[in-house]
Amino acid sequence: MGGEEQRGLFRRWAAGVSIVVAEVGGRRAGLTVSSLESISLEPQLISISVAREASLFEVLDEAGEWCVSILGRGQSHLAQHFARSVPPLYLWDGIPVRDDDPRLIDAAVGWIVADTVDRLVAGDHVIFVGAVRALENGPGQGALVYLDRRYYDL
Repeated sequence: MGGEEQRGLFRRWAAGVSIVVAEVGGRRAGLTVSSLESISLEPQLISISVAREASLFEVLDEAGEWCVSILGRGQSHLAQHFARSVPPLYLWDGIPVRDDDPRLIDAAVGWIVADTVDRLVAGDHVIFVGAVRALENGPGQGALVYLDRRYYDL
């Protein structure tokens, strides 16, 4: 059994979809992520897993702070946009962001701002553990999930 078999099995397991954004030194990067987890309530901790070769990785690793926009029904176009390798110059063209924080996607189900408190190397990925600094419910409805290489509105 190899990595492709593992990937195939996990494609059959639905996962929520979010966009994670980090910014450092004038560089803002974002990536569609389905690995967001709430891992502790006391203290409030979340985690994400990011491939070391992902476009977000270097910025996220340097930033120390990151933002999560949890996507809802009707936002699959945003998930698809941030899942592709869009050149940084065009990554934010036409993307609806909040006026108060351009790292947050407008009209999401909710938002989280976290500070990296730990990094765990796990094979070809790094798990970033974040202490929740702020969270907020948004106006988005339902949920966007990823299953078998497709996005579904729930």
